[in-house]
Amino acid sequence: MNLKQLGWSCEFSRSFEPFAAEGYSVGRVALEHRNTYVLYTKQGELPAEITGKLRYQATNIQDFPAVGDWVAISLQDQATRATIHAILPRRSQFSRKLPGAQTEAQIIAANIDTVFLVTGLDGDFNLRRIERYLVLAWESGANPVVVLNKVDVCDRPEQILLEVEAIAPGVPVIPLSALKQDGLEALAPFLQPGKTVALLGSSGVGKSTLTNQLMGETVQAVRAVRQGDDRGRHTTTHRELLRLPSGGLLIDTPGMRELQLWTSEESLQETFSDIETLANQCRFRDCQHRHEPDCAVQAALSAGILDGQRFRSYQKLQREQQYLSQKQNQREYLNTKARWKQISKAIRNHSKRL
Repeated sequence: MNLKQLGWSCEFSRSFEPFAAEGYSVGRVALEHRNTYVLYTKQGELPAEITGKLRYQATNIQDFPAVGDWVAISLQDQATRATIHAILPRRSQFSRKLPGAQTEAQIIAANIDTVFLVTGLDGDFNLRRIERYLVLAWESGANPVVVLNKVDVCDRPEQILLEVEAIAPGVPVIPLSALKQDGLEALAPFLQPGKTVALLGSSGVGKSTLTNQLMGETVQAVRAVRQGDDRGRHTTTHRELLRLPSGGLLIDTPGMRELQLWTSEESLQETFSDIETLANQCRFRDCQHRHEPDCAVQAALSAGILDGQRFRSYQKLQREQQYLSQKQNQREYLNTKARWKQISKAIRNHSKRL
C-alpha cells in the first residue's frame, strides 16, 4: 500500500523520524477490536497487538491506538503480523465523554480531515442534536460538514436547510438521499485521495447506506428504522477505516445515542458565535442574560432575532461544559496527589535502606 494514499504527510514523517532511526516501520489503524488491531501498511493489511510496555504506560483509554491513528510498528513472523510500539501525535481527533459517570474521553476517530455530521430528515430530525455534534466537531480539529440525508422522505427540505444553515454559520450543509443516490456528487470535494472523512450521527440516519453508496458495494448491513418514532437500530457495530474508490478514506462509526461533551469553551463559542457576538454587546461583561439592564441577548430574544430554543440549548451545553471542566480539574488533582504519594513512599523506602 502507498502510505501517501493512506493519508501520510510531511507532518507525520517528521514525527516518525526517531522511530525510523530505530528500525521501526509505520502503519495506520484500520480496525480496532478489544485487544487486537488491523493495520494498513506497506506490506498490506496486518493483524497487530500493542506491546506490554505501551499497555503498562497507558493511564487512560486515550493512550491506546484508535481507528485512524498512525503507529510505529515492528514486523513479526516474516511480515505477517505486527507489534505496535508507539502512537504518532494525532493531527486531529473526534472525542466524546465516555457514557456513564466516568470522566474520561473516548476517541471516536483520529487524524481526520472532515467530519460528515449525518442527520436524517425523517421523524427523528433534531436541530439541538446537530448543535451538540458541531461543538465536538470544532473541538476535533477537523472541518465539519452537515449532511442532511433522506430528502426523498421530507416534505419541507428547503425550510429545514435554512434552519440548519442558521445554526451552522460557515459550515457546508449538503442535502441528499443516499438510498436514491441523489446529491452524492456534492460530497466529492471532500473525498479526494489521501483525505480522511469520518461519518458521525445517530442510529438510523443512513450512515451505512451512505457508506455502501460511496464504496460502490455493500460493506455495511442496513436495517430499517423503527416504525412510529423513526429511531434507528445499531447496524454498524465497530469503527473501521475504509479505502474508497475515489482514493479517499472513510471512517464509518456506530450510531451514538448518548453524546456527552468532551470539549473546551472555545469550541462552544465557535458553534454559538451568534450568541457570543450578542453577549459581547451586553452592558455588563459578566451578564447572565436574565434580568440585567441593557442585555443584548434578552433584547434579541424579545425581538425574535434569536431563537429561544437555540439559546436554551446554548445554556444547557454551557452548563455541561462547565461541569465537565470541574470534574476534569478534580480528577487531575487526585491523579497528581496520588503520584506525589507514590513518590513520597519511594523516598521513605529508599531512606530506610540507607
